[in-house]
Amino acid sequence: MIEKIEVTGHGYKVEESLRKYAEKRIGKLDRYLPRGSKKDVVVKVIVAEIGKSKGEKYEISAAMDIPGGKVVAAKDECSNIFAGVDLVEAKLTGQIRRYKLEMQPHRQKKSWKNLFIKRH
Repeated sequence: MIEKIEVTGHGYKVEESLRKYAEKRIGKLDRYLPRGSKKDVVVKVIVAEIGKSKGEKYEISAAMDIPGGKVVAAKDECSNIFAGVDLVEAKLTGQIRRYKLEMQPHRQKKSWKNLFIKRH
């Protein structure tokens, strides 16, 4: 579980239920991170209220600082804050998986021919 998660509001007072929900959902993203960088990850989640005249709408943005200088970020607008956190989590998951594939060395695949050749 990611331990350093900061949930703040910009023009919005963050409630304890939202803070716990965001920490629970985004904290589980450590399973997709490379093993060496799980410990020092810092996540900042910002919730902003937009469009007050049109109705309640929220913008949720999250930035994840991964050791080694990589920053993974996602942003989404939604009328339900909790649904917005879910959408941002899904976007971060995809970006982390792509980052992990880039960072891991490629394994050499053995060809099928070599498996079935008789060796003396």
